[in-house]
Amino acid sequence: MAKLKKSWREKLQDRPSFPKVLRLEKGFPCYNAVHKMGAEVGDEIVLVNPSEVVAIMEKVPKGKLITIVEICKQIAKNHGVKGCCSLTTGIFIMTAANAVEEASQEGGSLDIPYWRTLKVGGVLNEKYPGGVAAQAKRLREEGHIIEPDKSGKPKRVKDFEKALVEG
Repeated sequence: MAKLKKSWREKLQDRPSFPKVLRLEKGFPCYNAVHKMGAEVGDEIVLVNPSEVVAIMEKVPKGKLITIVEICKQIAKNHGVKGCCSLTTGIFIMTAANAVEEASQEGGSLDIPYWRTLKVGGVLNEKYPGGVAAQAKRLREEGHIIEPDKSGKPKRVKDFEKALVEG
């Protein structure tokens, strides 16, 4: 029987039609996020391959952090455009996290410290393997303080801005 579902590592493979530079339109799914990062309608933005996102994530050393905003800014700078589609970038971040865990379960390894990549505002990512509890545990092991939400569940990294990698 044919394999129907792609593995996380297969989903992390680059696509030949990317990177792709587009002019930002209000109807784009990532419009609000890209606009908050400074891009206006008509500005060039880039949709990238997973490898560009992963390359940035791989460089985040122990004790340091990065957010999707910093990743998008770096990608936009690399391509000489005003913005980067945060929707596809976020999907690739989550895909990388799951690919790492998939490889680990199969006896392999991928050296992508995905738990150091946060959402906007230093918020933990519930879509990572094990959810926010697993991410919080790894971040605490690296010396970060995790602030809880109103229910006491891990929510965000305290003073995350002080630990951001410089790019």
